[in-house]
Amino acid sequence: MQIIATENAPQAIGPYSQAVMVEGILYSSGQIALTPEGELIDGGVAEQTRQVLNNLSAVLEAAGGTLNDVIKTTIFLADMGDFAVVNEVYAEFFGDHRPARSTVAVKTLPKEVLVEIDCIAKPGVSL
Repeated sequence: MQIIATENAPQAIGPYSQAVMVEGILYSSGQIALTPEGELIDGGVAEQTRQVLNNLSAVLEAAGGTLNDVIKTTIFLADMGDFAVVNEVYAEFFGDHRPARSTVAVKTLPKEVLVEIDCIAKPGVSL
């Protein structure tokens, strides 16, 4: 197992890694709307989703990949009413690439954020 870490995404806020790579597959931890410096960004779910996807992109880049290498994502929402807005921002980042995805409504998320996303990817393959 290879630990993936970058200063271009927020450091883990607990005893876990930003991502790990096992046999060429990257498993990311959930990313929330923190800057690489660890500050929670201002704004609503659209701004938070952009920051989350920027963070995921940075983790993927550290592993030699891009969002086009993503196989599956899981989106955790504090309010399923934000689903459409998150979809719009998600589409901006993924374009025509359509990885598998699950979206789950949860009661609360770390630091009371509105959205958290993790992914599974195969860096360098561009699916």
